[in-house]
Amino acid sequence: PASSTGAPDSDEAAAESLVEAELSKLACPICYYPLVSSIDHQSAPSKSDSSLECSTCKKLYSKDDYWDLTVAVGSTEYSETMPAATELFRTQLVSFLYERGWRQNFIWGGFPGLEKEFEMAKDYLKPTSGGIIIDASCGSGLFSRLFVKSELYCLVVALDFSENMLKQCKEFIKQENISDERLALVRADISRLPFVSGSIDALHAGAAIHCWPSPACAVAEISRVLRPGGIFVGSTFIADVLPPVIPLLRIGRPYIDQITGNNTFLSELELEDLCRACGLVNFTFVRNGFYIMFSATKAS
Repeated sequence: PASSTGAPDSDEAAAESLVEAELSKLACPICYYPLVSSIDHQSAPSKSDSSLECSTCKKLYSKDDYWDLTVAVGSTEYSETMPAATELFRTQLVSFLYERGWRQNFIWGGFPGLEKEFEMAKDYLKPTSGGIIIDASCGSGLFSRLFVKSELYCLVVALDFSENMLKQCKEFIKQENISDERLALVRADISRLPFVSGSIDALHAGAAIHCWPSPACAVAEISRVLRPGGIFVGSTFIADVLPPVIPLLRIGRPYIDQITGNNTFLSELELEDLCRACGLVNFTFVRNGFYIMFSATKAS
């Protein structure tokens, strides 16, 4: 029963408004039009909806452990294999190991460690506090959970293409007793983000961009969904630590990338150029060995 102050009712209303805020940002990855309730096919999504519908192509999207908003979801005959790096992280084994030693080993490449990385990301993201953030290529939700616990954002979207990574994220959320009122789990392709254009305040992608099939398409999508002044923060590896090897890497990079499914970056200038080409400005970065964390802002 509600108390005389009505606090429980107000808490429930606040939680419901957060869910509705989350759902109102979702869009069809095919048409980019907002999703609507699948019940009456026209009203805005509500907390009670377990499936949503595109307002134009009428495709249905459902939620189980997470919202599956990939283009090919629902296909019964068609299947698509992604590059090797993407497929590796879809396996149960790597998804299980990722937070149990795999990610921690990045320290050998110059990554400063999860706590330090999170503090650095928070500094870059300060201007977007209180808004909505996507933790793209979230893996098992290492940073997604930290963003929720920090209470810096009204909503955190943990987004990944790997079904098994999102299941691991769901398990960690239960283990750590984290409320899902400010957290949404979404399966999506980084190159077809299922969000309304200009609706997101910030996007974080830790140790991810080198695994994306097409960084150019992905950064273009990030730029599309960010509001003017929105911030993109990412981290990855830069292979220019041994200058004498760079000419050889330039020659062999296309073949290395094709075989491994990873993208090799030879300088921060490549990342800055990519961001600028996609309408992201004010590029800044921090380097440590092979590691780089960078930030760019959606042009106003």
